[in-house]
Amino acid sequence: MRETKQTVITCPATGDSFIRIDHKSGLTIYVCEMNDFSTTEALFATKYGSINICFKTAADEDYCTVPDGIAHFLEHKLFENEDCDVFSLYAKTGAKANAFTSFDKTAYYFRCTDNFIDSLKILLSFVQNPYFTKESVEKELGIIGQEISMTNDNPSWRVFFNMLRGLYHKHPVKIDIAGTHESIAKITPELLYSCYNTFYNLHNMVLSVSGKCRTEDILKAADELLKPCEDIKLQTVFPEETLCAVRDVYTETAPVGAPIFNLGIKCRPRSGYDNLKAEMEAYIAMQLISNSSSPLYQSLMEEKLINNVFTSEVFNGDGFFCVIFDGESEKPEEVRSRIFAEIERVKKTGLDPELFEELRKSTYGSMIQEMNNVSAVANIMMNAHMSGVAPFDTIKVLSEMTLEDVNEFLRKEINTEHSTLSIVRNSSGDEEKGTAQK
Repeated sequence: MRETKQTVITCPATGDSFIRIDHKSGLTIYVCEMNDFSTTEALFATKYGSINICFKTAADEDYCTVPDGIAHFLEHKLFENEDCDVFSLYAKTGAKANAFTSFDKTAYYFRCTDNFIDSLKILLSFVQNPYFTKESVEKELGIIGQEISMTNDNPSWRVFFNMLRGLYHKHPVKIDIAGTHESIAKITPELLYSCYNTFYNLHNMVLSVSGKCRTEDILKAADELLKPCEDIKLQTVFPEETLCAVRDVYTETAPVGAPIFNLGIKCRPRSGYDNLKAEMEAYIAMQLISNSSSPLYQSLMEEKLINNVFTSEVFNGDGFFCVIFDGESEKPEEVRSRIFAEIERVKKTGLDPELFEELRKSTYGSMIQEMNNVSAVANIMMNAHMSGVAPFDTIKVLSEMTLEDVNEFLRKEINTEHSTLSIVRNSSGDEEKGTAQK
């Protein structure tokens, strides 16, 4: 068994520091002692999300493919153990607990002001002790089936996933996190145990703790409760994607007050530090093009083509990367044309240097401010580990970013031909299926 090793990670820009613990069990632990605060947050997470449906370990000859939605299903079932419901245990300590499954991770967490170690022991215990039966799985099928039906009736959810289906040919990011009624019907206790034993290996997990806590107390609980395991050399694989989209327009109808749209532009996926750098460059570029102080935003507002819910974001992860503009408009096709025209203009002229520096500094300031938020710090540490970077790398990337970096990303990576416009409008007209791009 390996020895536990502690490393202090300090941010040169702020002086803030985290402690990284490579625990003898195989788990990586991050701790940020913030003892001037009254609360504590802990997240116990695995690098296992809805997109991880094809995988193998060192012991497997071939890759295994499992039903869509199983990571989310597994998250639900872990809260039930053989003796009682986990939430009843947290009720005794006064902690507020929950969990979430995203495209690329599952996290279990709690927040508390008192009884932190007791709550931490609950977290470490129930996540490591699965209990699945045929009866409990069948019961959960109905619950998650209702959840799927509810999200399918949500226009904002539909417009987003229609955009992903328009952008991606094969990558499972285009599939709903909860799966489908058909896919979850294939889930069995045996499949759940198989996925649990593969992805809930401590070498694939991280514990992130911030707030009013002591590292030595966390280590003591970890030594007591973590079950040492071997690294099974987990490998996940995703289908190869071209940059070309499946279709350029995807329209559906639903009861909405105004047509809503998501405009996605597909970019080259990356990993690690390269992904973080591209993500921050894309974020700054999209904000300069479309935030509320930009000429594009002002002109679209003046002409009543958009309203104040118009936003942009970067959406990326293992094997996928795109930038998204979303909002409400009676003329979403015209909004797309105007966005594309503005992108092509700034590719030629470059982004405004003064606005770039203002946005870079304000974004940097927001990141520094987050270091005074217990929940934000816990999530920063967890997300950095899952992305294969250090917790302070985002601040480093932003502090070193130049205008030319962002202009180069725009010129080389943002191609408006690799796009899908997804629309949900309130109409009885024929559904527009769109056209495939070559």
